[in-house]
Amino acid sequence: MKEYRTVNEEEAEQTDSEIQPAEAQINDNGVFASENAKHNIHCLTVIGQIEGHYILPPQNKTTKYEHIMPALVAIEQDMSIEGLLIILNTVGGDVEAGLAISELIAGMSKPTVSIVVGGGHSIGVPLAVSAQKSFIVPSATMTIHPVRMNGLLLGIPQTLSYFERMQERIINFVSKNSNIKPERFRELMMKKDELVMDVGSVLDGETAVNEGLIDSLGGLNDAVECLYSLIESRKSVGVIKKQTDKKTSKGTKSKTNQRTGTAKRQTSDAHASKATAKVSTMRQYTPKSSLYGGGR
Repeated sequence: MKEYRTVNEEEAEQTDSEIQPAEAQINDNGVFASENAKHNIHCLTVIGQIEGHYILPPQNKTTKYEHIMPALVAIEQDMSIEGLLIILNTVGGDVEAGLAISELIAGMSKPTVSIVVGGGHSIGVPLAVSAQKSFIVPSATMTIHPVRMNGLLLGIPQTLSYFERMQERIINFVSKNSNIKPERFRELMMKKDELVMDVGSVLDGETAVNEGLIDSLGGLNDAVECLYSLIESRKSVGVIKKQTDKKTSKGTKSKTNQRTGTAKRQTSDAHASKATAKVSTMRQYTPKSSLYGGGR
């Protein structure tokens, strides 16, 4: 006998088959949200090569900026997310795409903490310093080198000027979002005896902190605890601000009430003075009969 099922039963069976365990979700999406954490934070991974306007070969592990940008906007708007943790292990990539992501992170109102594990090379340096607090593990390295481009180039002064201006954009951003001076960062960028096939410098974790490029040396626990403290301090500031606003509003209301009472008293006094003046005018009025001796 043929069994007939409703559409709802078929949809429920299909939904149950689509449910995956947490491990599969981590492998597919790269994100796992803990349900019993102290604070609700979002983990953003920047790995492989930063892909810009051109699609990289399929065998390359990439971070696509068209995926990261809307994700940052969603994190900024999501009221349930209290902070952002950025984990970096990147070889660099497209300069403009990396700077765009860095500017978005630096412009967020929510607490942000970055940690460099493995490597934060090339355009990964601005990404690492874009957060409010930055960490690096001792075994990680960061490569600082000038802006370069492969492919067909026009050997004209305008091309060199364009490279120099783009390089200045990177230097200005890094110096504004870290404790390293522009002159020192430019010196590390132009160092000649560090890299074999290029100019620049390779900094390990401790050296990056000593140079002022990264805030602290530490691991995952240090980064998470720092993010928790930023979240809690932000909440305390918000509570103090609310209390101050309430006190200010109460003071404004009392002042307004005082002004209203004064205005009412002034108005009543004005009405009383008008009434008194009217009475006095009536008293000064003399009938015509008294003037002409009254009657005929």
